Amino acid sequence: MLFHMSIAADDPKHVASVIAELWDGAVMPFPPVSDNGWIALSGDERGTALEVYPQGTVLRESEGDVDAHGEPSGRDRFTATHGAIATSLAQDAVLAIAEREGWPAKYRKRGGLFGVIELWIEGRQMMEVLTP
Repeated sequence: MLFHMSIAADDPKHVASVIAELWDGAVMPFPPVSDNGWIALSGDERGTALEVYPQGTVLRESEGDVDAHGEPSGRDRFTATHGAIATSLAQDAVLAIAEREGWPAKYRKRGGLFGVIELWIEGRQMMEVLTP
């Protein structure tokens, strides 16, 4: 079971807002790692969440009895990190949101076993979206 994960974005607040829209959830500031961190909350029974940090932020271990911290890395904009999220929206609604945002999206079959919408957040971060 997954409670939360994090991704990076050029516009963390906007990306968190769109994810919250897909979930019919909420968005709020989330500054523990970054002053410009945001979190999308699904509102489900598990409290599933997606943290969104500024592009280039990496997590680092902190010395002593303090939380890990985020810092800019200046690394490549693309990443192997991705997730699969569920939405109660129909495929057409998800594709309409992607079109509105200018984010590439398409329906794909994974190994002939199941279908997902590949949603490319800001054209660089893949998120698989599963509809009912």
